[in-house]
Amino acid sequence: MAKSKTFSCSACGASFSKWSGRCEACGDWNTISEEAPLSSGPASRSLGAKRGSPITLTDLSTEEAPPPRTLSGMEELDRVLGGGLVPSSAILVGGDPGIGKSTLLLQAAARFAAAGLKTLYVSGEEASAQVRMRAQRLGLAAAPVKLAAETNLRDILTTLDVERPQLVIIDSIQTMWADNVESAPGSVSQVRAAAHELTTFAKRRGLSVVLVGHVTKEGQIAGPRVVEHMVDTVLYFEGERGHQFRILRAVKNRFGPADEIGVFEMTGMGLAEVSNPSALFLSERGRPTPGSVVFAGIEGTRPVLVELQALVAPSPHSQPRRAVVGWDSGRLAMILAVLEARCGIPFAGLDVYLNVAGGLKISEPAADLAVAAALLSAREDAALPADTVVFGEISLSGALRPAPQTENRLKEARKLGFTAAIAPAGGKTGTKDGLALTRATDLTGFVGEVFGAG
Repeated sequence: MAKSKTFSCSACGASFSKWSGRCEACGDWNTISEEAPLSSGPASRSLGAKRGSPITLTDLSTEEAPPPRTLSGMEELDRVLGGGLVPSSAILVGGDPGIGKSTLLLQAAARFAAAGLKTLYVSGEEASAQVRMRAQRLGLAAAPVKLAAETNLRDILTTLDVERPQLVIIDSIQTMWADNVESAPGSVSQVRAAAHELTTFAKRRGLSVVLVGHVTKEGQIAGPRVVEHMVDTVLYFEGERGHQFRILRAVKNRFGPADEIGVFEMTGMGLAEVSNPSALFLSERGRPTPGSVVFAGIEGTRPVLVELQALVAPSPHSQPRRAVVGWDSGRLAMILAVLEARCGIPFAGLDVYLNVAGGLKISEPAADLAVAAALLSAREDAALPADTVVFGEISLSGALRPAPQTENRLKEARKLGFTAAIAPAGGKTGTKDGLALTRATDLTGFVGEVFGAG
């Protein structure tokens, strides 16, 4: 029986069982080519040529020892990884250009090397001299990290086979070039082939590999989505250029909780860990001002307090502006619609601006009530008390739904000196360990009690 072949389009990544001149998925011509594996091993055989070996099966009650982990000593990084680096794991790190991905991973490489892991840093974007200059600026010139500047995937795999490192950092996967794929580096086919070969090699040889990935203008890691399915962990390095804060967020982790975050501060000596993110995000908050509300949120397993800022002003245009930074614009439109439909508070003819202070991006629905409070505070030009935190989810009917981990949110607020909180109903109203807790059943009642309207 003839050996099966796989063909793929270098433009869109679609796979086919036979070659054709035009891709049926994207319509491009002469972009389909045959793919062949790079890694060494026995040649693939058809299922009918030879019977395979039986697979060892186990049941769900089988107990296995947890995977060993290596701590880097960077608590924020170890937290996001789920408690340290796991052997034979593949990690994908994405982020905007210039956000600090290379700085973070060079610092992490030095820490893991100091912890006893044989570490190799492969740069496909910078020359070795440039990486050394960064290491000197960060005070890491003496770190026992092996360095290489190469983009040829076959040469990199051969070097890994000879050197046998325990940790490999590839910066970046978009620069890797597989000579068996007829497309330019950075194309869908090249990225997919390089990620597959490196991940397979890491699993087979028992080493950990970290792949750096560029992101698109939509904020997603460039390349096919299959790359994110190949790896064990997907991390996003977020932040605004104008802020010194950087957020390392886990969006997928097979060895730990997803949505966990690590907070760093960009300094002249690299990235410094932030052990108390809430205090940092609220450090520049001054006296109470209209439109400013503190939201008690949960990021992963840690509570985080952050300031939401809103501005409502008359619009000179026929279509008022709706600008959002750090939150979902669709969610803002929903909150404005609920305020108008259920509470009779219109925002027509008003420009609305919403900002999450510190460069943090919030995705949990529990921020709804804090956003509504900030919008109403800005519209009515009435400031909320500075010692009050707000959280809760708003439904389309105007009802308020309780947020998970309420106790952790209140505990964090008390720790930072807040004395009052406003949350959805679901418990007794009163004082809890020195914190006055106000419960609201619906948005109309909240508006009437806090702003004297409704």
